Amino acid sequence: MADRHTKTKTLMNERRLVVMGDASGGARTATEAVATDSRPAPDPEVAATAKRRQFSTKEKRRILAAADRCTEAGAIGALLRREGIYSSQLATWRRQRAASERVALEPRKRGRKVDPGIAESRQVAELTKDNARLRRKLAQAHTIIDVQKKLCTLLGLPTAEDLDENS
Repeated sequence: MADRHTKTKTLMNERRLVVMGDASGGARTATEAVATDSRPAPDPEVAATAKRRQFSTKEKRRILAAADRCTEAGAIGALLRREGIYSSQLATWRRQRAASERVALEPRKRGRKVDPGIAESRQVAELTKDNARLRRKLAQAHTIIDVQKKLCTLLGLPTAEDLDENS
C-alpha cells in the first residue's frame, strides 16, 4: 500500500514538473505534454472504508516501553513517526497505564453506555411490579384469615381473639 502511494506521489510530481516547465508555451502545450505522457495512469481504486487500527496490549506496552527509553531530543517524535501514531494517543496510553496497568490496556467494550435514568426507571418499574404482587398475596392472606375466623365461629371453636380476651 505504501509502495503504491509512493509511486503515485512520484508520478504526480513528475507530471507537475512537465506541466510547469511547458506552461510558458500556453495551456494547450501543457495539456498536450500531459496527454502524450506514455506512463500508465495510477490505479484509481481506493479502499471502500478505512479500517481503524487496533493495537493489542502487547503492542501498546512495547511502544510505551520504547517511548520511556527515549532520552534524546526528537527521539519520541521519531518513534511516533515510525509507529504511525499521534502524541495524544501515546499520552492516553500513559494515562491508562498509570490508572491501572493491567485493566486499562485491554480493549474497551464498544457500544452504548448505560444511561442512569433508564436504569433507574427500569428498577422503579420492577419494584412497582413486585409491590403489586406482594399486595395481592397480602389481600389473599387476609381473606384466608377472615374465612378461618368465620369457620371457627360457626363450629364454636375458640379463636385467637377469644383467647386474648380471656387472659
